Amino acid sequence: MCKHILNAQVSVRAACCKRWFDCPQCHAENSTHELKKTDEIIFLCKKCKKAFRKDINECEEADEYCPHCDNQYVVEAKTPMAALGVEGEDARVDNRLIKDDRAKINTSSMFDKDASDKLG
Repeated sequence: MCKHILNAQVSVRAACCKRWFDCPQCHAENSTHELKKTDEIIFLCKKCKKAFRKDINECEEADEYCPHCDNQYVVEAKTPMAALGVEGEDARVDNRLIKDDRAKINTSSMFDKDASDKLG
C-alpha cells in the first residue's frame, strides 16, 4: 500500500533491484541506491494480480488498461493532503443547521392585530 499515491492501480518492478514498488518515492525510502531507468517496464495489476510488460517507447492510448482485466491503471494520482473537515458550514454564516429545541412561549402583544379587542 503506497502512502504517496492513494489510488495506485499497479505496482512497478524496479529494474535495479528486482523488487515491486508503487511509486518512485517508495523505492527511494526503502532502498539505498537510485532507481535505474529502463525502456521496458514490468507492471503488476492490483485488480487481477497479473504481471505484464510495456515498452515506454511504443505506448498508445489503448495501453492505459491492463491486458488481462481491462483495469485502467493510468489515472490521475491522488496524493494525501492534511485537512480538517466540518460537517456543516459556519453557523455564524448559515444557521439552518442549528435546531432550537426550546419551547416557544405564546405571548400576545397589544400591538398584534388580534389584540385590538383586548383594549378597554
